[in-house]
Amino acid sequence: QVQLVESGGGLVQAGGPLRLSCAASGRTFNSYNMGWFRQAPGKEREFVAAISSSGGTTYFPDSVKGRFTISRDNAKNSVYLQMNSLKPEDTAVYYCAADRRTYSISKIPGRYDYWGQGTQVTVSS
Repeated sequence: QVQLVESGGGLVQAGGPLRLSCAASGRTFNSYNMGWFRQAPGKEREFVAAISSSGGTTYFPDSVKGRFTISRDNAKNSVYLQMNSLKPEDTAVYYCAADRRTYSISKIPGRYDYWGQGTQVTVSS
């Protein structure tokens, strides 16, 4: 069982940066691939970034590639999402998630076993 708590959301102007954090409970954090997703009102949950259990592999969709980075600190049971050059269309609730199937990184929400409660990110134009 893993419990996830996101933090770092807020209001930011377009073009600015924001860093999200996700703290995980439990002693097996380094056994999970981790992902970030977002969901805007009226839209489906969208994949944003993922990182392998060791941190050696990352994966991004084209919509955020070059602007967002994902990292993790297994000693601190934490995963981070650094967002730069934010756009109004990045406005959404951002969720971190844990996937115990570490043989591959997934962009599919249904693959993830545990989810945080989400943190709101609002980008003003």
